[in-house]
Amino acid sequence: MFAMANGTAPPDASSGRGTRHRLNRGGNRQLNKALHTAAITQISRPYTEGRRLYESHLNRRKTKREAIRALKHRISNRVWTHLQPTTA
Repeated sequence: MFAMANGTAPPDASSGRGTRHRLNRGGNRQLNKALHTAAITQISRPYTEGRRLYESHLNRRKTKREAIRALKHRISNRVWTHLQPTTA
Protein backbone atom coordinates (compact mmCIF):
# COMPACT_ATOMS: atom_id res chain seq x y z
CA MET A 1 0.00 0.00 0.00
CA PHE A 2 2.77 2.46 0.90
CA ALA A 3 4.55 1.80 -2.40
CA MET A 4 1.35 2.56 -4.33
CA ALA A 5 0.84 5.75 -2.30
CA ASN A 6 4.32 7.08 -3.08
CA GLY A 7 4.38 5.90 -6.71
CA THR A 8 7.17 3.32 -6.46
CA ALA A 9 5.05 0.21 -7.08
CA PRO A 10 5.43 -0.44 -10.81
CA PRO A 11 2.27 -1.46 -12.68
CA ASP A 12 2.60 -4.61 -14.76
CA ALA A 13 3.01 -4.12 -18.52
CA SER A 14 3.83 -7.68 -19.52
CA SER A 15 3.04 -9.18 -22.86
CA GLY A 16 3.58 -12.80 -23.80
CA ARG A 17 6.48 -14.42 -22.00
CA GLY A 18 8.33 -11.16 -21.27
CA THR A 19 7.86 -9.54 -17.89
CA ARG A 20 8.03 -5.75 -17.89
CA HIS A 21 6.88 -2.99 -15.57
CA ARG A 22 5.97 0.56 -16.39
CA LEU A 23 6.71 3.79 -14.57
CA ASN A 24 3.99 4.65 -12.08
CA ARG A 25 3.22 8.36 -12.39
CA GLY A 26 0.67 8.32 -9.59
CA GLY A 27 1.10 8.77 -5.89
CA ASN A 28 2.63 11.48 -3.76
CA ARG A 29 5.16 13.17 -6.05
CA GLN A 30 7.04 14.91 -3.23
CA LEU A 31 7.59 11.62 -1.43
CA ASN A 32 8.60 9.99 -4.71
CA LYS A 33 11.14 12.77 -5.30
CA ALA A 34 12.60 12.25 -1.81
CA LEU A 35 12.96 8.51 -2.51
CA HIS A 36 14.57 9.29 -5.86
CA THR A 37 17.07 11.61 -4.18
CA ALA A 38 17.91 8.89 -1.64
CA ALA A 39 18.36 6.35 -4.46
CA ILE A 40 20.65 8.62 -6.49
CA THR A 41 22.70 9.40 -3.37
CA GLN A 42 23.15 5.68 -2.64
CA ILE A 43 24.15 4.99 -6.25
CA SER A 44 26.73 7.77 -6.22
CA ARG A 45 28.52 6.38 -3.15
CA PRO A 46 30.58 3.19 -3.45
CA TYR A 47 30.16 0.28 -1.05
CA THR A 48 26.53 0.99 -0.17
CA GLU A 49 23.72 -1.55 -0.21
CA GLY A 50 21.90 0.58 -2.77
CA ARG A 51 24.91 0.65 -5.08
CA ARG A 52 25.21 -3.15 -4.90
CA LEU A 53 21.50 -3.56 -5.72
CA TYR A 54 21.77 -1.10 -8.61
CA GLU A 55 24.80 -2.86 -10.08
CA SER A 56 23.22 -6.29 -9.68
CA HIS A 57 20.21 -5.14 -11.70
CA LEU A 58 22.50 -3.75 -14.40
CA ASN A 59 24.37 -7.07 -14.49
CA ARG A 60 21.03 -8.81 -15.11
CA ARG A 61 20.63 -6.66 -18.24
CA LYS A 62 18.10 -4.27 -16.76
CA THR A 63 18.14 -0.66 -17.93
CA LYS A 64 19.37 2.12 -15.67
CA ARG A 65 15.80 3.32 -15.21
CA GLU A 66 14.62 -0.14 -14.20
CA ALA A 67 17.51 -0.45 -11.75
CA ILE A 68 16.73 2.93 -10.16
CA ARG A 69 13.04 2.02 -10.01
CA ALA A 70 13.88 -1.21 -8.16
CA LEU A 71 16.15 0.66 -5.73
CA LYS A 72 13.44 3.25 -5.03
CA HIS A 73 10.99 0.44 -4.32
CA ARG A 74 13.49 -1.19 -1.92
CA ILE A 75 14.03 2.14 -0.12
CA SER A 76 10.26 2.61 0.07
CA ASN A 77 9.90 -0.82 1.71
CA ARG A 78 12.60 0.05 4.26
CA VAL A 79 10.91 3.39 5.07
CA TRP A 80 7.58 1.58 5.53
CA THR A 81 9.21 -0.90 7.92
CA HIS A 82 10.56 1.97 10.04
CA LEU A 83 7.17 3.71 10.09
CA GLN A 84 5.48 0.70 11.66
CA PRO A 85 4.86 0.92 15.42
CA THR A 86 7.04 -1.30 17.55
CA THR A 87 5.32 -3.81 19.78
CA ALA A 88 6.47 -3.93 23.39
